[in-house]
Amino acid sequence: MRAPGLLTMQVSADSFPQVIAKIAKNWIDAVHFGDDGLVPVVAQSSLTGDVLMLAYADREALERTRDSGEAHYHSRSRGVLWKKGETSGHRQEVQDVRVDCDGDAVLYVVRQHGPACHTGSPTCFGDPTGAVLTRLAGTVADRARTRPPGSYTARLLDEGVARIARKLGEEAVETVVAATSEDGARLTSEAADLLYHLVVLLEAKRLPLDAVFEELDRRAR
Repeated sequence: MRAPGLLTMQVSADSFPQVIAKIAKNWIDAVHFGDDGLVPVVAQSSLTGDVLMLAYADREALERTRDSGEAHYHSRSRGVLWKKGETSGHRQEVQDVRVDCDGDAVLYVVRQHGPACHTGSPTCFGDPTGAVLTRLAGTVADRARTRPPGSYTARLLDEGVARIARKLGEEAVETVVAATSEDGARLTSEAADLLYHLVVLLEAKRLPLDAVFEELDRRAR
């Protein structure tokens, strides 16, 4: 019998209600382990959606993950259970677990603390690809480092926080006007301008976009 698709559980390091524990037992039973007793596990950022890493887990690793709310895996090279961040401190707080439709892969949706990769990269696949805002923030950060001639972003950053904040205010007003008296296409354009200038302001203040995502995530609970 094939495992049901997208079995999910919500995991909390602080509380793990009995009803959730019952669901958790069911999702582990739905996993189809390979002949080696392992299943591939993909870790994904709960904030940005980035794929962070690929590792493997046996039943014990999944049970430890379920019971602790911290990501556990099985090392194929050392043949032992390991907890992500146990030595580096770059732990993964599990927010959700999903089993794929065939039961032969597992997804950990995690709050990553520090870089996911042992090389120090944010992900084991290099720079984050992320959603549009994440990619935009990366481009703005690159302009802040390199200050290429002719770059509007670089010029804004050179003008300082006060100028960027005023520009953001102007864009906010234009967004309001578009929402109340213009069509959807105009509102789309003004909203994009507003978000862009907000990202530039965050870069000027050295405030990472992830901090905003974390606050939004906190409010969504």
